[in-house]
Amino acid sequence: MPSPSHPSHPSPGPTPGARIFADHAATAPLRPEAARAIEETGRLLNPAGQYASGRHAQRVLEDAREHVAELLGADRAEVIFTASGTESDNLAVQGLAYGAKKTRGPAARRIHSAVTEHPAVVETVDWLCGGVPGGGTPQFDHVALPVDGSGRVQVGESGAFDAARDALVTCMWANNETGNLQPVHALVQRATDGGVPFHVDAVQVVGHLPVDFHALGAATLAASAHKFGGPKSMGILLARRDAALVSPLRGGGQERGVRSGTANPQGAAATAAALAAAVAEIEVQHRRLGEYRDRVLSVARTIPGAQVYTDPDGGALAGHAHMAFPGAEGDSLIMLLDVAGVDASTGSACSAGVNRASHVLTGMGVPVEVARGALRLTFGTATTAQDVDRLCSLLPGVVDQARAAGMAF
Repeated sequence: MPSPSHPSHPSPGPTPGARIFADHAATAPLRPEAARAIEETGRLLNPAGQYASGRHAQRVLEDAREHVAELLGADRAEVIFTASGTESDNLAVQGLAYGAKKTRGPAARRIHSAVTEHPAVVETVDWLCGGVPGGGTPQFDHVALPVDGSGRVQVGESGAFDAARDALVTCMWANNETGNLQPVHALVQRATDGGVPFHVDAVQVVGHLPVDFHALGAATLAASAHKFGGPKSMGILLARRDAALVSPLRGGGQERGVRSGTANPQGAAATAAALAAAVAEIEVQHRRLGEYRDRVLSVARTIPGAQVYTDPDGGALAGHAHMAFPGAEGDSLIMLLDVAGVDASTGSACSAGVNRASHVLTGMGVPVEVARGALRLTFGTATTAQDVDRLCSLLPGVVDQARAAGMAF
């Protein structure tokens, strides 16, 4: 039975026609340019082979590396291909931390990061600061960067960074749940002034906002191909030539010795092709998706008790709409949308099918019982105006039904 707040809203029924994909922040559809690149390079073999086919595969790999460098304001030698954005974050954070130990000594042990980072960074920092496997004294200490109610790092309250004590600073460019942008340029400048390397998790930004690695001044930057329509299991790590990286990976020394393993020329070519297509349409997509986001958020704000966490006024990705509805479980919201033909997410971690409050929202000071009612709708190349019309018509009724179902205990 619907809640009294919206008695006139009908129960959501199955969506006529195609499903609506509203989870672009998780992954984007493969772009046709990337698919063509995979098809054209499908017969490539070992790029390390000292024979004609190997040399051809190596040329394809290096052409892709140069193309990515041009698109992201980097040098070719600074582009390292990895298997994911998660791997890129791990290589950068671990590499810079142990690089600081090697070049600046044991006193450089503090790692600065916010509690609202992606798990790829949060868990890596926790591991580094929690002691070596099997016990032992931790080699690093975590210092939490202060965040405000929108999850943005407060630069003025972060203090000065000091190369004698600080191993590295890391901050994501845009939050994967809220889409809110961080003041990375100001933070990078503060770290640079103190002689401390800075890592940027730009997984949500690359292909969606202009990126100039050299102008940014960070030591390292992580990206993920499938977030901008490239193939899955392909990541990018930009690493300055002078970055002191001690890689946790050992092997054949490929990718500047940072990411050993046989390179994937097909994946690299598809990544470069997808990135080129994404960069070419950044302005158009930003305007189009921003209009869709604003429409959805305006509907969300009409629902009693709704809390909206995406903050376009303070700077946010155009395709993100993150909100919470107290009294509704996030699991209920996404299951009801699923039945209605919409693919969406809570934006929070799930374990054994049990929805847990988002660490991003709780890190922003949101009460757990409110954070459990989170819903993330994210838009991209596959989103149409008709999709948004349908979402706007569904949302109030879905919230009513989720609230009527109550909270799990």
